[in-house]
Amino acid sequence: MINPKIITIDGPAGAGKSTLAKEIAKQFGYVHLDSGALYRAIGYGCKLAGVDLKNREAVLKVAENLKVEFLPDGRVLLNGKDVTTKIRTPEGGLLASQVAQFPEVREIVVKLLRRMAKGKKIVIDGRDAGTYIFPNAELKIYLTASPEERARRRYEELKKKGYSVTYEEVLKEVVERDRQDENRPFAPLRIPDGAVVIDTTGKSLEEVLLQVKELIDP
Repeated sequence: MINPKIITIDGPAGAGKSTLAKEIAKQFGYVHLDSGALYRAIGYGCKLAGVDLKNREAVLKVAENLKVEFLPDGRVLLNGKDVTTKIRTPEGGLLASQVAQFPEVREIVVKLLRRMAKGKKIVIDGRDAGTYIFPNAELKIYLTASPEERARRRYEELKKKGYSVTYEEVLKEVVERDRQDENRPFAPLRIPDGAVVIDTTGKSLEEVLLQVKELIDP
């Protein structure tokens, strides 16, 4: 067991990274940094600006001029406006993957996250938290689950929020998100060196937390 200053949680969409990170932050006194929310906010900002997401220069210009803030209650502000609900949609996830393909956008996000982490004990979840953002983190976790399991979770979450979607649509989006994240040329989704791999298929949050607690010295 260790007492890490930085904990990274990587993994594909819908594996439960943010949920686990929030619980670790709550139970062990860490600050939670949600890297995915930053990419979602940038993607949504580009949509609002009417930017072609294949246009590197246009996307970068938007990313450089956006102000994104994390509030203690989990809300995300974009240029002072609450966009938490707007970015937590299937479209928000796809927008995030599209803008994240550009190295310059990822550098903007990485610099911001590293600045946020200074002097704090942090837990961060994302696609490249342990491979690129904090490669020297003391504890790296790779959370995964089958595409079908991840799609089911996401489908149930969206239905509870009132979205009219089908399981098949969500599964297709999950598979497409995996393809984009694993094949992007810069900092693709990978299992970080030295990471503890946890498959959450068929497991409750409590069961996963028990595995994590065995790794952390309170």
